[in-house]
Amino acid sequence: MARIPGQYYPVLAQGHERTAPRDAPKPCVVRRHQLDEITRIIVYTVCAGACIPLGGVLAKYERLRPSWLENEFRHSVIAFGGGILAAAVALVLIPEGTEYLDHSLSSTFFFLFGGIVFFALERFLGLQRREKPQFTAMLLDYIPESLALGGALAAGSRAAPLLALFIGLQNIPEGFNAYRELKAAKQPDASRILLLMLMLVPIGPVIGILGWVYLGDRLALLGASMLFASGGILYLIFQDIAPQSHMRRHWAPPLGAVLGFSVGMLGNNLAGMY
Repeated sequence: MARIPGQYYPVLAQGHERTAPRDAPKPCVVRRHQLDEITRIIVYTVCAGACIPLGGVLAKYERLRPSWLENEFRHSVIAFGGGILAAAVALVLIPEGTEYLDHSLSSTFFFLFGGIVFFALERFLGLQRREKPQFTAMLLDYIPESLALGGALAAGSRAAPLLALFIGLQNIPEGFNAYRELKAAKQPDASRILLLMLMLVPIGPVIGILGWVYLGDRLALLGASMLFASGGILYLIFQDIAPQSHMRRHWAPPLGAVLGFSVGMLGNNLAGMY
């Protein structure tokens, strides 16, 4: 069980009974703190995960005419999601992960390892003819980010709410594009696609609580998880997201990436003010 920040853990001398100082938190207070932390994790991860089917619903009812405008809008949404992912990597995951590892050289190893593992997963899916770039990217970054979020909350990181915000913001365009991708691939009807997306929502709380339990008092492992996720996400940005956002003789999609990163910068600046 992860340690609670600020909780007293007495060291027992041989032959002495356990004695707690007068100002030690009572068991009921500790349990209440734990429940509050678990509640925060559930609320953060459910809200972030709910943005996946929200993006799918927007894609279901969004129709723009003429067709070139709809095409450009879709590519801009892809780029916007990539910009937010880049902001999450550059402003939260890498700085926090490197700090938890005391800026050691191993941080580079875990970052590189994450990129290699995500490459291997995509390669495996490609050989199985099951590649769905947008859906795969959405799922692959949602799981490690939820794990890092739970660990960050247990460690008392001030960046945890910002990370939750990033996860939710990026899940909207990822859900939007994943729905379009599955629909274009002649997958089941719209209601089944949205049901599949709804089934992904509970994954966040489960993974987040696992991170809270196992990573809160293991800061080196938490940092390694953040950097692993960073390497994988950066691979997905350049392998799947950036190429799909490009359109010849159209300049709006790259601006969507800049806008997405700007949203991340704004959130980071606001978090630093409080």
